[in-house]
Amino acid sequence: MCDTLIALGEATEDGSVIFGKNSDRPQDEVQLITYAPRTTYSKGDELKCTYISIPQVKETAAILLSQPWWMWGAEMGANEYGVVIGNEAIYTNEPLRNKGLLGMDLLRLGLERGKNAIDALKNITALLEKYHQGGGCAYHESGWTYHNSFLIADTKKAYVLETADDWWIVEKVKDVRSISNGASIRGKGDMRREGIIQYAVEKNYCTDDEDFDFALTFSGSLPSTSPYSRSGRSALLLNENKGKITPKMMMDFLRDHEAGICMHGGFESTGSQVSHLTKETKSFHWFTGTTIPCLSAYKPYGFPAEGQKCYPPGPYSEIDPNWSWVKHSKKKSRKIMPKLRKYEDEALSRINEMIKKKEQGTKTEFMRNLNQINNEIWQKSENLL
Repeated sequence: MCDTLIALGEATEDGSVIFGKNSDRPQDEVQLITYAPRTTYSKGDELKCTYISIPQVKETAAILLSQPWWMWGAEMGANEYGVVIGNEAIYTNEPLRNKGLLGMDLLRLGLERGKNAIDALKNITALLEKYHQGGGCAYHESGWTYHNSFLIADTKKAYVLETADDWWIVEKVKDVRSISNGASIRGKGDMRREGIIQYAVEKNYCTDDEDFDFALTFSGSLPSTSPYSRSGRSALLLNENKGKITPKMMMDFLRDHEAGICMHGGFESTGSQVSHLTKETKSFHWFTGTTIPCLSAYKPYGFPAEGQKCYPPGPYSEIDPNWSWVKHSKKKSRKIMPKLRKYEDEALSRINEMIKKKEQGTKTEFMRNLNQINNEIWQKSENLL
Protein backbone atom coordinates (compact mmCIF):
# COMPACT_ATOMS: atom_id res chain seq x y z
CA MET A 1 0.00 0.00 0.00
CA CYS A 2 1.60 3.26 -1.12
CA ASP A 3 0.91 6.57 -2.82
CA THR A 4 3.22 8.36 -5.25
CA LEU A 5 2.54 11.87 -6.56
CA ILE A 6 4.18 14.16 -9.13
CA ALA A 7 3.75 17.77 -10.21
CA LEU A 8 5.58 18.98 -13.31
CA GLY A 9 6.74 22.55 -13.93
CA GLU A 10 3.40 23.94 -15.10
CA ALA A 11 1.79 22.82 -11.84
CA THR A 12 4.40 24.05 -9.34
CA GLU A 13 4.94 27.48 -7.88
CA ASP A 14 8.52 27.87 -9.13
CA GLY A 15 8.45 25.80 -12.34
CA SER A 16 10.36 22.90 -10.77
CA VAL A 17 9.31 19.25 -10.68
CA ILE A 18 8.09 18.05 -7.28
CA PHE A 19 7.79 14.36 -6.41
CA GLY A 20 6.41 12.70 -3.31
CA LYS A 21 5.84 9.20 -2.00
CA ASN A 22 4.64 7.46 1.13
CA SER A 23 5.83 3.89 1.51
CA ASP A 24 3.15 1.86 3.25
CA ARG A 25 4.57 -1.36 4.66
CA PRO A 26 4.13 -3.65 7.69
CA GLN A 27 4.27 -1.28 10.66
CA ASP A 28 7.33 -2.93 12.23
CA GLU A 29 9.46 -2.97 9.06
CA VAL A 30 12.45 -0.66 9.51
CA GLN A 31 13.22 1.60 6.55
CA LEU A 32 16.65 3.24 6.30
CA ILE A 33 17.99 6.20 4.35
CA THR A 34 20.96 4.69 2.50
CA TYR A 35 23.56 6.14 0.14
CA ALA A 36 26.00 4.68 -2.38
CA PRO A 37 28.44 6.81 -4.40
CA ARG A 38 29.03 6.38 -8.11
CA THR A 39 30.86 3.07 -8.55
CA THR A 40 32.70 1.29 -11.37
CA TYR A 41 32.86 -2.49 -11.82
CA SER A 42 34.92 -5.02 -13.73
CA LYS A 43 33.66 -6.92 -16.75
CA GLY A 44 31.91 -10.12 -15.70
CA ASP A 45 30.95 -8.93 -12.21
CA GLU A 46 27.69 -10.34 -10.85
CA LEU A 47 25.11 -8.35 -8.91
CA LYS A 48 23.23 -10.11 -6.10
CA CYS A 49 19.76 -8.62 -5.86
CA THR A 50 17.20 -9.71 -3.24
CA TYR A 51 16.53 -13.18 -4.69
CA ILE A 52 18.47 -13.54 -7.94
CA SER A 53 21.79 -12.45 -9.44
CA ILE A 54 22.20 -10.58 -12.72
CA PRO A 55 25.22 -9.20 -14.63
CA GLN A 56 26.54 -5.93 -13.23
CA VAL A 57 27.05 -2.91 -15.49
CA LYS A 58 30.31 -1.02 -15.92
CA GLU A 59 29.23 1.97 -13.81
CA THR A 60 26.37 2.76 -11.44
CA ALA A 61 25.14 6.22 -10.46
CA ALA A 62 25.26 7.60 -6.94
CA ILE A 63 21.94 6.86 -5.24
CA LEU A 64 19.96 7.88 -2.16
CA LEU A 65 17.35 5.32 -1.12
CA SER A 66 14.59 4.80 1.41
CA GLN A 67 15.19 1.09 1.85
CA PRO A 68 13.51 -1.68 3.88
CA TRP A 69 16.35 -3.11 5.91
CA TRP A 70 16.22 -6.71 4.68
CA MET A 71 16.11 -6.28 0.88
CA TRP A 72 18.54 -5.21 -1.83
CA GLY A 73 15.98 -2.97 -3.51
CA ALA A 74 14.22 0.14 -2.26
CA GLU A 75 10.75 1.65 -1.95
CA MET A 76 11.79 5.03 -3.37
CA GLY A 77 14.86 7.08 -4.04
CA ALA A 78 16.88 9.43 -6.21
CA ASN A 79 20.12 9.44 -8.14
CA GLU A 80 22.80 12.03 -8.79
CA TYR A 81 21.31 12.91 -12.20
CA GLY A 82 18.01 14.11 -10.72
CA VAL A 83 16.02 10.93 -11.42
CA VAL A 84 13.48 9.85 -8.80
CA ILE A 85 11.30 6.72 -8.68
CA GLY A 86 8.51 5.41 -6.46
CA ASN A 87 6.73 2.07 -6.87
CA GLU A 88 3.33 0.66 -5.94
CA ALA A 89 1.96 -2.83 -5.43
CA ILE A 90 -0.77 -3.67 -7.94
CA TYR A 91 -2.68 -6.85 -8.72
CA THR A 92 -3.56 -8.09 -12.20
CA ASN A 93 -4.99 -11.08 -14.06
CA GLU A 94 -1.48 -12.39 -14.69
CA PRO A 95 0.07 -15.04 -12.39
CA LEU A 96 2.49 -14.10 -9.64
CA ARG A 97 6.01 -15.56 -9.66
CA ASN A 98 7.85 -16.91 -6.63
CA LYS A 99 11.23 -15.84 -7.96
CA GLY A 100 12.55 -12.90 -9.92
CA LEU A 101 13.43 -9.26 -9.35
CA LEU A 102 11.33 -7.53 -6.72
CA GLY A 103 9.65 -4.34 -7.90
CA MET A 104 11.92 -2.64 -5.36
CA ASP A 105 14.97 -4.23 -7.03
CA LEU A 106 13.80 -2.86 -10.39
CA LEU A 107 13.41 0.57 -8.81
CA ARG A 108 16.97 0.59 -7.49
CA LEU A 109 18.31 -0.75 -10.78
CA GLY A 110 16.52 2.05 -12.63
CA LEU A 111 18.17 4.64 -10.40
CA GLU A 112 21.61 3.03 -10.62
CA ARG A 113 21.50 2.74 -14.42
CA GLY A 114 19.38 5.67 -15.64
CA LYS A 115 20.73 9.16 -16.39
CA ASN A 116 17.24 10.54 -17.05
CA ALA A 117 13.66 9.35 -16.60
CA ILE A 118 13.25 7.66 -20.00
CA ASP A 119 16.64 5.96 -19.61
CA ALA A 120 15.61 4.59 -16.20
CA LEU A 121 12.28 3.44 -17.64
CA LYS A 122 13.95 1.59 -20.51
CA ASN A 123 16.36 -0.11 -18.10
CA ILE A 124 13.48 -1.29 -15.91
CA THR A 125 11.40 -2.66 -18.80
CA ALA A 126 14.39 -4.46 -20.35
CA LEU A 127 15.26 -6.07 -17.01
CA LEU A 128 11.62 -6.98 -16.40
CA GLU A 129 11.34 -8.76 -19.74
CA LYS A 130 14.60 -10.65 -19.25
CA TYR A 131 14.53 -11.58 -15.55
CA HIS A 132 10.84 -11.26 -14.58
CA GLN A 133 9.42 -9.85 -11.35
CA GLY A 134 8.71 -12.08 -8.39
CA GLY A 135 9.49 -13.21 -4.87
CA GLY A 136 8.17 -12.52 -1.40
CA CYS A 137 7.74 -8.81 -0.73
CA ALA A 138 7.84 -8.75 3.07
CA TYR A 139 10.35 -10.17 5.54
CA HIS A 140 7.77 -11.95 7.69
CA GLU A 141 5.37 -12.73 4.82
CA SER A 142 7.25 -14.62 2.10
CA GLY A 143 3.97 -15.47 0.38
CA TRP A 144 3.04 -11.83 -0.18
CA THR A 145 3.76 -11.14 -3.86
CA TYR A 146 2.47 -8.57 -6.31
CA HIS A 147 3.08 -6.82 -9.59
CA ASN A 148 4.29 -3.24 -9.70
CA SER A 149 3.62 0.20 -11.04
CA PHE A 150 6.23 2.97 -11.03
CA LEU A 151 6.29 6.75 -11.22
CA ILE A 152 9.61 7.81 -12.77
CA ALA A 153 10.62 11.48 -13.06
CA ASP A 154 13.53 13.80 -13.70
CA THR A 155 13.89 17.60 -13.84
CA LYS A 156 11.81 17.82 -17.04
CA LYS A 157 9.51 14.83 -17.52
CA ALA A 158 7.68 12.05 -15.73
CA TYR A 159 6.22 8.68 -16.71
CA VAL A 160 3.87 6.15 -15.15
CA LEU A 161 4.96 2.58 -15.86
CA GLU A 162 2.52 -0.22 -15.02
CA THR A 163 3.19 -3.93 -15.27
CA ALA A 164 1.32 -7.23 -15.39
CA ASP A 165 3.95 -9.93 -14.94
CA ASP A 166 6.35 -9.26 -17.86
CA TRP A 167 3.89 -7.06 -19.78
CA TRP A 168 4.14 -3.29 -19.41
CA ILE A 169 2.58 -0.03 -20.53
CA VAL A 170 3.60 3.62 -20.11
CA GLU A 171 1.77 6.92 -19.81
CA LYS A 172 3.59 10.23 -20.15
CA VAL A 173 2.59 12.67 -17.39
CA LYS A 174 1.14 15.96 -18.66
CA ASP A 175 1.08 18.13 -15.52
CA VAL A 176 0.10 16.23 -12.34
CA ARG A 177 -0.39 12.55 -11.67
CA SER A 178 -0.63 10.11 -8.79
CA ILE A 179 -0.62 6.33 -8.48
CA SER A 180 -1.88 4.10 -5.69
CA ASN A 181 -2.42 0.36 -5.42
CA GLY A 182 -4.21 -0.37 -8.65
CA ALA A 183 -3.68 -0.31 -12.40
CA SER A 184 -4.54 3.20 -13.59
CA ILE A 185 -3.43 3.64 -17.22
CA ARG A 186 -6.46 3.89 -19.47
CA GLY A 187 -6.58 2.87 -23.11
CA LYS A 188 -3.38 1.97 -24.93
CA GLY A 189 -1.02 4.35 -23.12
CA ASP A 190 1.79 6.24 -24.85
CA MET A 191 4.21 3.28 -25.03
CA ARG A 192 3.69 -0.42 -24.46
CA ARG A 193 5.44 -3.75 -24.83
CA GLU A 194 5.09 -5.10 -28.34
CA GLY A 195 2.42 -7.79 -28.54
CA ILE A 196 0.53 -6.81 -25.39
CA ILE A 197 -2.78 -6.16 -27.16
CA GLN A 198 -2.63 -9.38 -29.16
CA TYR A 199 -1.82 -11.27 -25.95
CA ALA A 200 -4.80 -9.72 -24.16
CA VAL A 201 -7.12 -10.74 -27.01
CA GLU A 202 -5.77 -14.31 -27.00
CA LYS A 203 -6.37 -14.52 -23.23
CA ASN A 204 -9.92 -13.19 -23.68
CA TYR A 205 -9.13 -10.15 -21.53
CA CYS A 206 -10.57 -8.00 -24.31
CA THR A 207 -12.21 -8.61 -27.68
CA ASP A 208 -10.04 -6.59 -30.05
CA ASP A 209 -7.68 -3.65 -30.47
CA GLU A 210 -10.41 -1.07 -29.88
CA ASP A 211 -11.59 -2.83 -26.72
CA PHE A 212 -8.15 -2.71 -25.08
CA ASP A 213 -8.04 -0.56 -21.93
CA PHE A 214 -5.03 -1.55 -19.83
CA ALA A 215 -6.43 -0.92 -16.34
CA LEU A 216 -9.72 -2.66 -17.08
CA THR A 217 -8.27 -5.29 -19.41
CA PHE A 218 -5.51 -6.50 -17.10
CA SER A 219 -7.06 -5.96 -13.66
CA GLY A 220 -10.80 -6.09 -14.26
CA SER A 221 -11.43 -2.77 -12.52
CA LEU A 222 -10.90 0.95 -12.99
CA PRO A 223 -9.07 3.29 -10.58
CA SER A 224 -11.31 4.94 -8.02
CA THR A 225 -11.98 8.66 -8.46
CA SER A 226 -13.81 8.96 -5.14
CA PRO A 227 -12.31 11.66 -2.90
CA TYR A 228 -12.63 9.12 -0.07
CA SER A 229 -10.17 6.75 -1.78
CA ARG A 230 -6.42 7.32 -1.68
CA SER A 231 -6.16 7.50 -5.48
CA GLY A 232 -9.06 9.94 -5.71
CA ARG A 233 -7.86 12.05 -2.81
CA SER A 234 -4.28 12.38 -4.11
CA ALA A 235 -5.56 13.37 -7.57
CA LEU A 236 -7.89 15.92 -5.99
CA LEU A 237 -5.13 17.50 -3.91
CA LEU A 238 -2.87 17.81 -6.95
CA ASN A 239 -5.51 19.18 -9.30
CA GLU A 240 -6.93 21.68 -6.81
CA ASN A 241 -3.47 23.18 -6.28
CA LYS A 242 -2.08 23.32 -9.82
CA GLY A 243 0.30 26.23 -10.24
CA LYS A 244 0.87 26.57 -6.49
CA ILE A 245 2.50 23.28 -5.48
CA THR A 246 5.65 23.54 -3.37
CA PRO A 247 7.78 20.97 -1.53
CA LYS A 248 6.06 22.00 1.72
CA MET A 249 2.64 21.47 0.14
CA MET A 250 3.70 18.03 -1.12
CA MET A 251 4.71 17.15 2.44
CA ASP A 252 1.24 18.22 3.58
CA PHE A 253 -0.35 16.00 0.90
CA LEU A 254 1.60 13.02 2.24
CA ARG A 255 0.38 13.82 5.77
CA ASP A 256 -3.26 13.89 4.67
CA HIS A 257 -5.66 11.70 6.66
CA GLU A 258 -8.92 12.27 4.79
CA ALA A 259 -8.52 9.04 2.83
CA GLY A 260 -5.54 7.51 4.61
CA ILE A 261 -2.66 8.76 2.45
CA CYS A 262 -0.80 9.06 5.75
CA MET A 263 -1.52 5.50 6.83
CA HIS A 264 -1.64 4.26 10.42
CA GLY A 265 -2.20 0.74 11.72
CA GLY A 266 -0.89 -2.73 10.95
CA PHE A 267 0.20 -1.28 7.64
CA GLU A 268 1.51 2.25 7.98
CA SER A 269 3.54 4.84 6.14
CA THR A 270 6.95 3.60 7.27
CA GLY A 271 8.92 6.05 5.11
CA SER A 272 8.31 9.17 3.06
CA GLN A 273 10.15 11.18 0.41
CA VAL A 274 9.65 14.57 -1.24
CA SER A 275 12.03 15.62 -4.03
CA HIS A 276 12.43 19.16 -5.36
CA LEU A 277 13.94 18.73 -8.82
CA THR A 278 15.34 21.93 -10.32
CA LYS A 279 17.27 22.55 -13.54
CA GLU A 280 19.21 25.65 -12.50
CA THR A 281 20.31 24.62 -9.01
CA LYS A 282 20.98 21.39 -7.21
CA SER A 283 17.99 19.18 -6.54
CA PHE A 284 17.00 18.54 -2.93
CA HIS A 285 15.52 15.32 -1.60
CA TRP A 286 13.62 15.31 1.70
CA PHE A 287 13.31 12.02 3.58
CA THR A 288 11.67 11.34 6.93
CA GLY A 289 13.93 8.38 7.74
CA THR A 290 11.32 7.53 10.40
CA THR A 291 7.83 6.09 10.36
CA ILE A 292 4.52 7.97 9.79
CA PRO A 293 5.09 11.37 8.13
CA CYS A 294 2.56 13.18 10.35
CA LEU A 295 4.74 12.23 13.34
CA SER A 296 8.08 12.83 11.61
CA ALA A 297 10.17 15.67 10.25
CA TYR A 298 11.50 15.68 6.70
CA LYS A 299 15.29 16.06 6.47
CA PRO A 300 17.10 17.53 3.42
CA TYR A 301 19.57 15.51 1.35
CA GLY A 302 21.61 16.14 -1.78
CA PHE A 303 24.46 14.72 -3.83
CA PRO A 304 27.09 13.83 -2.86
CA ALA A 305 25.63 12.66 0.47
CA GLU A 306 28.88 12.07 2.32
CA GLY A 307 28.56 14.07 5.54
CA GLN A 308 24.77 13.65 5.68
CA LYS A 309 23.10 11.14 8.02
CA CYS A 310 22.63 7.93 6.05
CA TYR A 311 23.64 4.28 6.09
CA PRO A 312 25.42 2.05 3.56
CA PRO A 313 22.89 0.28 1.29
CA GLY A 314 21.37 -2.99 2.48
CA PRO A 315 20.45 -5.70 2.72
CA TYR A 316 21.17 -6.08 6.44
CA SER A 317 21.09 -9.38 8.31
CA GLU A 318 19.47 -8.02 11.47
CA ILE A 319 17.86 -4.92 12.94
CA ASP A 320 20.09 -2.58 14.94
CA PRO A 321 18.17 -1.12 17.95
CA ASN A 322 20.27 2.04 17.65
CA TRP A 323 18.91 2.93 14.23
CA SER A 324 16.99 6.22 14.33
CA TRP A 325 13.93 4.60 12.76
CA VAL A 326 13.75 2.03 15.58
CA LYS A 327 14.11 4.61 18.36
CA HIS A 328 11.48 6.86 16.77
CA SER A 329 9.01 4.00 16.24
CA LYS A 330 9.12 3.14 19.95
CA LYS A 331 8.61 6.71 21.18
CA LYS A 332 6.70 8.48 18.41
CA SER A 333 4.17 10.84 19.95
CA ARG A 334 2.00 13.77 18.91
CA LYS A 335 3.46 15.66 21.87
CA ILE A 336 6.75 16.18 20.03
CA MET A 337 5.20 17.01 16.66
CA PRO A 338 5.06 20.83 17.13
CA LYS A 339 8.80 20.93 17.75
CA LEU A 340 9.55 18.52 14.90
CA ARG A 341 7.48 20.68 12.54
CA LYS A 342 9.33 23.78 13.74
CA TYR A 343 12.68 22.12 12.94
CA GLU A 344 11.37 21.10 9.52
CA ASP A 345 10.12 24.61 8.75
CA GLU A 346 13.49 26.07 9.75
CA ALA A 347 15.26 23.62 7.45
CA LEU A 348 12.87 24.41 4.58
CA SER A 349 13.48 28.13 5.03
CA ARG A 350 17.25 27.70 5.01
CA ILE A 351 17.15 25.47 1.93
CA ASN A 352 14.88 27.95 0.12
CA GLU A 353 17.41 30.68 0.82
CA MET A 354 20.11 28.51 -0.72
CA ILE A 355 17.94 27.98 -3.81
CA LYS A 356 17.15 31.69 -4.21
CA LYS A 357 20.78 32.74 -4.21
CA LYS A 358 21.91 33.13 -7.80
CA GLU A 359 25.50 32.68 -6.71
CA GLN A 360 25.59 29.65 -4.45
CA GLY A 361 29.27 30.00 -3.62
CA THR A 362 31.70 27.18 -4.16
CA LYS A 363 30.56 23.58 -4.29
CA THR A 364 32.37 23.01 -1.01
CA GLU A 365 30.48 25.85 0.69
CA PHE A 366 27.16 24.67 -0.73
CA MET A 367 27.63 21.12 0.49
CA ARG A 368 28.91 22.28 3.87
CA ASN A 369 25.72 24.30 4.37
CA LEU A 370 23.50 21.40 3.28
CA ASN A 371 25.34 18.90 5.47
CA GLN A 372 25.02 21.26 8.44
CA ILE A 373 21.25 21.64 7.99
CA ASN A 374 20.85 17.87 7.57
CA ASN A 375 22.83 17.03 10.67
CA GLU A 376 21.22 19.73 12.80
CA ILE A 377 17.63 18.63 12.10
CA TRP A 378 18.55 14.99 12.70
CA GLN A 379 20.25 15.87 15.99
CA LYS A 380 17.37 18.04 17.18
CA SER A 381 14.84 15.36 16.21
CA GLU A 382 16.73 12.63 18.02
CA ASN A 383 17.17 14.79 21.13
CA LEU A 384 13.35 14.87 21.46
CA LEU A 385 13.32 11.09 21.78
